[in-house]
Amino acid sequence: MVSGPSSSGGGRRDMRARRLPTAVKIVIAGGFGVGKTTMVGTVSETQPLRTEEILTDNSVGVDDIAGVERKDTTTVAMDFGRITMKDEYVLYLFGTPGQKRFWFMWDEVALGALGAVVLADTRRLSDCFPSVDYFERRNTPFVVAVNCFEGAQRYDLAEIQTALNLGPRVPVMLCDARDLDSCKQVLINLVLHSMKYRGLSEEPEPQNA
Repeated sequence: MVSGPSSSGGGRRDMRARRLPTAVKIVIAGGFGVGKTTMVGTVSETQPLRTEEILTDNSVGVDDIAGVERKDTTTVAMDFGRITMKDEYVLYLFGTPGQKRFWFMWDEVALGALGAVVLADTRRLSDCFPSVDYFERRNTPFVVAVNCFEGAQRYDLAEIQTALNLGPRVPVMLCDARDLDSCKQVLINLVLHSMKYRGLSEEPEPQNA
């Protein structure tokens, strides 16, 4: 029969051996209809929290839907999801509302975030300028992920970086917000970039891809 003290000590050793994953807050930002809700839903290992409402006639003249005329819902607070990566990190994803009338929420959503993904749509590239400006002003590390919509014109990543007036150290990459592997790669690149940016890692910066 195993004695009480030995059993207890073994349990403590087992607990020490099992390292709990590090919790990381990530913000998913970008313009209206760029795919933020889709990305959070694609990667979340739990049922994502969504705060979408139906677009009504009251939004006419307020929300610019040029280029996304088929969109009939809008996020009015935030999207929330969670994903575990390699048993080392648990990423908590917070998607911001894209419309200008909801920008007052961004400070609360972005508080304590390690970094941000700015989703871009080449059909409405200027829509991501407010997100880029916001994270630059807050000195928050971010990457730009160009969501490849069907029928949208393709551009070289260097052209997009120039058009957005990004510094050379801001990673820019292509992605498909509907594809799990694509979204995971964006998040991995963001974590690596953010940790390097904050001096938390000696790993090399992710490259534009």
